[in-house]
Amino acid sequence: MHLKLTGIGNLGRDPEMRMTPAGKEVTTFSVAANVGYGEYKKTAWLRLTCWGKLAISCNEYLHKGSKIFFEGELQPDDNGSPKIWTDKEGNPRTSYEVTAQTVRFLDSKQNAGDTAEDGEIPF
Repeated sequence: MHLKLTGIGNLGRDPEMRMTPAGKEVTTFSVAANVGYGEYKKTAWLRLTCWGKLAISCNEYLHKGSKIFFEGELQPDDNGSPKIWTDKEGNPRTSYEVTAQTVRFLDSKQNAGDTAEDGEIPF
């Protein structure tokens, strides 16, 4: 079963890019997205992973606070749940893991229509 996810959010930190042992680029970053409305509004954190040219583009052009639109596949843990951990202050936290196929940069007028999709650099 594939769980497709689309959303809009802001990066919670700068992207981190690394190379796999096989030499493939991979970039990860956290995205905060609002869920719900009014008094029921909460912030959900998602961890996006991008591969190849999409990873390079996201690492180069995104930074903490960047607003993005993304499409990808939700990656639940072995039990079908989000990743759960405890932060440094002892608070429980969750993270939904998403493998991104498309990332659209929404911040500036210059980049408003730019899209990185399936490894294509948007410039």
